[in-house]
Amino acid sequence: MATTGLQHVAAMYAGVVAPPLIVGAYIGLSAKELTFLTGACLFTAGLATFLQTLGIWKIGARLPFVNGVTFAGVAPMLAVVDSTKDKDDALPIIFGAVIVAGVLGFIAAPFFSKAIRFFPPVVTGTVITLIGISLMPVAFGWAQGPDTKAADYGSMKNLALAGITLVIVLLLRRFTTGFVKQIAVLLGLVIGTVVAIPFGVTDFSPVGDADIIGFPTPFHFGAPQFAGAAIVSLCVVMVVSMTESTADMLALGEIVDRPADEKTIAAGLRADTLGTAVSPLFNGFMCSAFAQNIGLVAMTKIRSRYVVATGGAFLVLMGLCPVAASLIAVVPRPVLGGAGVVLFGSVAASGIQTLVKANLEKDNNVLIVAVSLAVGLIPIAAPEFYHAFPDTAKIILDSGISTGCVAAVLLNLVFNHIGRRGDADEVTAPMESGGAIVEQRTGASAAGVH
Repeated sequence: MATTGLQHVAAMYAGVVAPPLIVGAYIGLSAKELTFLTGACLFTAGLATFLQTLGIWKIGARLPFVNGVTFAGVAPMLAVVDSTKDKDDALPIIFGAVIVAGVLGFIAAPFFSKAIRFFPPVVTGTVITLIGISLMPVAFGWAQGPDTKAADYGSMKNLALAGITLVIVLLLRRFTTGFVKQIAVLLGLVIGTVVAIPFGVTDFSPVGDADIIGFPTPFHFGAPQFAGAAIVSLCVVMVVSMTESTADMLALGEIVDRPADEKTIAAGLRADTLGTAVSPLFNGFMCSAFAQNIGLVAMTKIRSRYVVATGGAFLVLMGLCPVAASLIAVVPRPVLGGAGVVLFGSVAASGIQTLVKANLEKDNNVLIVAVSLAVGLIPIAAPEFYHAFPDTAKIILDSGISTGCVAAVLLNLVFNHIGRRGDADEVTAPMESGGAIVEQRTGASAAGVH
């Protein structure tokens, strides 16, 4: 139970520590504060995993689910940081928005489990793809170095370290199997850090400064603050997170031969949202089910929820041991950049996999994906596009995930629900020119007449 539980932690460790690392570094936290934030997220991920696997009352799907910090919230949280004049207020504002989003999500959980039909693969696939794409600039920034004003920012040395790490991860994924393959990203970070030592960019001081035992003091970064725009943005992320978790529960239910019904989904969403609401009290972020661990359950055939609960215990222990959390602060930024390309690219790829199931032979669905992706990519492709808007509005608009999600949901309602006309809008080749489509339809009509 201990070894298999630890394997679940290894499979999702990089995913848990990446969001606090991204947000903390973006704010400019010191290595010690970054270690604290990372440890807090590990601790709250463990608590959320307990809620999901063991459950209390009507809370928890009681399936072998690992919960951790969702990637979906990273881009909106960075937008909150950008719009905050005093960076010391950034985390309190984020925490306040996460608490509200979690509470509202908990209330909405039983109703959301009934409304899942409004979030088909065409919507969820588009949003997950946007999550991965939105995070790629972060990986590219890491690859260039930690300080944009430093003389070696973007130097060949930094880019080489990022490239070496990327190659190491790819080789491990290609030529290894089983447990080693599952933790390829984690091993890539370790090996990349060792390779970086001769270059003089590896700093071990965070480990030396960290305590062996510690506790994530409640409201360490200040009491939560409640800003309207940030709350709206994180509530949108909550909807995305709940949609992903629902899809994960359906998939895992099939794998463990216990199909997730409406009651199970509602209980699972309560665990996600309660974990999210409680997480900021201990300086953690929004929690959600980790899809990569579903693959681990399928691969190992070990279906016990108590094994995953053991993994949650490891997460809690790591959160209570600052030395363990500080190890991630040792990893040089270029090394993180190389691994980030794989990590964030995998998120985008999983979104594309979902889109494959989105019935794209219908031109309506092609339009939904096309327009939603375009709207979501505006903050990346044209960062100053919304410069004339008020600062409060820019918190939402500068998050491509939030705007892309809203666009996808609304377009799906308009094209696939309101005044739906069955399959009249199907085309045989939606990516061909209009003339070719007309010609095909005309030929089909003529064939029908004869």
